[in-house]
Amino acid sequence: MSPRYGAGIWHFATYVDRYATDGYGQPRSVIEAIDLAGRVRDLSVVDINYPFFGGEFTNAQIKTALDRNKLGVIGITPEIYTREFAKGAFTNPDPGVRQRAHELITEAADVVRFFKADYVKLWPGQDGWDYPFQVDHGVLWKNSIDGVGRLASENPDLKFVIEYKPREPRVHMSFDSLTRTLLGIEKIGLPNVGILLDFGHALFGGESAADSAQMAIDYGRLFGMDVNDNFRSWDDDLVAGSLHPIELFEFFHVLRKNKWDGVWQLDQFPFREDSVETANHAIDFLKAVDRGLDALDVKALKAAQDKHDAITALRLAQKALFSQF
Repeated sequence: MSPRYGAGIWHFATYVDRYATDGYGQPRSVIEAIDLAGRVRDLSVVDINYPFFGGEFTNAQIKTALDRNKLGVIGITPEIYTREFAKGAFTNPDPGVRQRAHELITEAADVVRFFKADYVKLWPGQDGWDYPFQVDHGVLWKNSIDGVGRLASENPDLKFVIEYKPREPRVHMSFDSLTRTLLGIEKIGLPNVGILLDFGHALFGGESAADSAQMAIDYGRLFGMDVNDNFRSWDDDLVAGSLHPIELFEFFHVLRKNKWDGVWQLDQFPFREDSVETANHAIDFLKAVDRGLDALDVKALKAAQDKHDAITALRLAQKALFSQF
């Protein structure tokens, strides 16, 4: 069975950074972004930010745009990382702001129900700290897991996925690694909380994405994934496979080995590139990965791994992947 491919709708937006404060292109609405996404070959689903960007749109208007582009929704990402939450969402020192984050995510949960999406995605990018002595670490961590746990317990019919990341925008993010996030989820102890494993965040954090995926799967907590690439020193969100193709191939090998059959999703930021062609290029690479997995001599690989024979294992993996081009 061929994979389904998805992308964050922000892949088709335009961007601003602290240098190009006038942006890297004219602003686009979410409707315009959906229409661009519809031009991508083999794209099935998108992850959509909430509130919807670029105007006041109803769920019905978004659905109309999705329908004409033959796209579904995999997840809704509430924007709990904007100026309002500059000091945190779940971990904000102001209980009123923490409550506002809860209310926004609760609204997003209703949007997930409307679109029959797979999950609410939580990326609490402003939760954490920047300086020594800035926070009480015990209080911060308790607020992190209590905030997620409250949402999951109030919405048992929905899945909540936490996308961890080492840093940015906070210098130290609260959910900063696979192991810390997994510990928090196990502490929460509810079945509807899991991990969205971003391949680039794993690289950025010094992890092996394949190892992280296996651990999340072993605990039954890998609810979603997305892919991109970076130079390991920052979350560059470059095109998947552009820098670490063999590590990406191993990541997908682990997913297939464990019969994980979720969406293969893009989380890329084409600041200067054509967003449609960037997505097409990435999906073409992921198709090659899929073919490579078919070609991989799994029995010979298992024999090599049983002996920790790195060279034979690499030779098998490289032959399987690179022969697809």
